[in-house]
Amino acid sequence: EVQLVESGGGLVQAGGSLRLSCATSGFTLDDDYAIGWFRQAPGKEREGVSSIRSSDGRTNYADSVKGRFTISSDNAKNTVYLQMNSLKPEDTAVYYCAADLAGWATLTWYEYDYWGRGTQVTVSS
Repeated sequence: EVQLVESGGGLVQAGGSLRLSCATSGFTLDDDYAIGWFRQAPGKEREGVSSIRSSDGRTNYADSVKGRFTISSDNAKNTVYLQMNSLKPEDTAVYYCAADLAGWATLTWYEYDYWGRGTQVTVSS
């Protein structure tokens, strides 16, 4: 059974940093899958933030987070991380990780097959 569990969210002041973790099970990151991070703020659509395909290290970032967020994976731990620096109030959202079994590593949410339950990130001004 494929499972994804997010952790690392919390409350941080603008300019601060958080590192989110996505622990996966039911498959290995050595497979040609992709893991994506998405976020959804109240009243807004789900937005793709970043993705990674661990088999070749291909990454993808939304323009709104380029230069501030970094996605990485530890295949030995089957865990994907999202390091978020220089956080802004507009980064406030529930952050979800998801698995794309086709391995496209896009930022399109409906291309992902399995989802975690999310972790809240709140950035105060």
